[in-house]
Amino acid sequence: MSQLETVHGIHAVQALLERHAERVQRVYVARGRDDARVVALLRAAEASGVAIERVDAARLERMAGAAVHQGVVAEVRPLAPWNEDRLTATLSDWDAARGAPLVLALDGVQDPHNLGACLRTADACGAIAVVIPKDRAVQMNATVRKVAAGAAETTPVVAVTNLARCLRDLKSQGLWVVGAEAEGERRADQVDLTGPIALVMGAEGSGLRQNTRQHCDFLVRLPSLGAVESLNVSVAAGMLLYEAVRQRQSVKG
Repeated sequence: MSQLETVHGIHAVQALLERHAERVQRVYVARGRDDARVVALLRAAEASGVAIERVDAARLERMAGAAVHQGVVAEVRPLAPWNEDRLTATLSDWDAARGAPLVLALDGVQDPHNLGACLRTADACGAIAVVIPKDRAVQMNATVRKVAAGAAETTPVVAVTNLARCLRDLKSQGLWVVGAEAEGERRADQVDLTGPIALVMGAEGSGLRQNTRQHCDFLVRLPSLGAVESLNVSVAAGMLLYEAVRQRQSVKG
């Protein structure tokens, strides 16, 4: 049996109960927390047959570490890793009523804190998955999961052998591949991001590899008015993901 992971925070635990209740083993709630949001969460847990335990705040703090837990921590079975076939199948069966699919690809990110932050933002923006190379890039580990603050249990990470080939496969399924580069020919807000999109971010410092760049339909830049030459990859990924969300919400009216 795989080791249980902890997910903390009302929103993260509620989302797990709604999407993957079968993976939630137990929910721990601080004694005295009976506000409306917690009551709704407890009802969802009870409806799914998930065990609930009232504990003191000190125990929750030990479970969540330095993270803000909002009085709620859940023990969950880790999200099973996805492969390229699973991603392809998910896109093939995608329900258009859910909106256009959005995928985030990271080309060789090395810092686990950056991967965790990207994963957290990808989850917030409704990305289907985060794609990373199996080689020369950070993989899922405890640091990534901690920084992701629960997103590692809701948004799949797909480790691929060949990122360029994966991007080519995504294009064959109707996704446009948009790479982020400081010298991109267009600003992100000048490119239509409302359709099926794979957003590609480069590694810290080196940016996109040439082979990855060649598989991008567009290269976009983020506006920069300051003296700093480039943005942290997780910050840039967040800006680009939220630009996609902004455009999609504008279309919905």
